[in-house]
Amino acid sequence: MYSIESYILTLVNIYQYVIIAYVLLSWLPSARESFIGEMLGKLCEPYLGVFRRFIPPIAGMIDISPIVALIALRFVGMGIIAVLEFFIP
Repeated sequence: MYSIESYILTLVNIYQYVIIAYVLLSWLPSARESFIGEMLGKLCEPYLGVFRRFIPPIAGMIDISPIVALIALRFVGMGIIAVLEFFIP
């Protein structure tokens, strides 16, 4: 069971770093048009788009949806681990 838990936590951590890198790229001018920016956009935008539909930007320009998305990702990862520990003792 420990190996499944460690794989899930590793995947969650990697995806969190990808989201953080994508958010940091938004601070650099024209960085999202680069190869890395487009690749990260294809990985992150489907997930972040769900949160952007429900959480409007604060003051018109500060987007807090990535913060909520990171917290939700951590909760989902822990939830999956809890369900697996319930069914696989």
